[in-house]
Amino acid sequence: MKIIYCTKKDGVLILIALLLFVCVVWSGHAFMKSVFPATATPYYQGDGNEKTISLAINVDWGEEYIPDMLKVLDKYDVKATFFLTGRWAEKNPLLAMEIAAAGHEIGNHAYSHASPNALSYEQNKEEIEKTAAAIDKACGVQTDLYAPPSGERKDHVLKAAEDEGYQTILWSVDTVDWKRPDPSVIIKRVTSKAHPGAIVLAHPTNPTLEALPVILETLQKEGYTWVCVSDNLNLE
Repeated sequence: MKIIYCTKKDGVLILIALLLFVCVVWSGHAFMKSVFPATATPYYQGDGNEKTISLAINVDWGEEYIPDMLKVLDKYDVKATFFLTGRWAEKNPLLAMEIAAAGHEIGNHAYSHASPNALSYEQNKEEIEKTAAAIDKACGVQTDLYAPPSGERKDHVLKAAEDEGYQTILWSVDTVDWKRPDPSVIIKRVTSKAHPGAIVLAHPTNPTLEALPVILETLQKEGYTWVCVSDNLNLE
């Protein structure tokens, strides 16, 4: 094993290099903060003044379950908010049109479902713009609600959405249905955590489809009114 000795001068140079590195990292962070200040605040829920609740369904796959989900929502006279990715809308224009025709709200879920935090400010804007165009082409809907993939919300992500004229939507109740748990688990997660103004995050999965009638009926019996996200947040 070869042992490398550092002289006092070498040590000083190494220390200076480390200090310079820290300064560069800190200044870069400060620059990002100054360019993309956290002025845009995402919505997690409504104000809770009324016993309303919303179902936010993020869609990038699972289209085989959506027709039956629409039937369940129609049966219980519930309007949900579907956040579509641009690539999904391009591949499933008829289904996107069916969602819109049923009176459900449609939001923007970015184009490729890439990590927004890992993308630049300009790349986030491009993802939102491409999705807006795809949804408009598919079903003639102009979107103004944005659900960032994976709920990622760094300052430059929020700023990009804000500069595109969007309100960023997150959630206060998570079904975690993408893990495909038993429907009873999803039912318990939602009914036990429901609260006035809640936004419930879901995806088109078979367990969600099976749990949906019980969730809707149970909370309606508890006095909740299911509304789309924009109505829950009183957005105009």
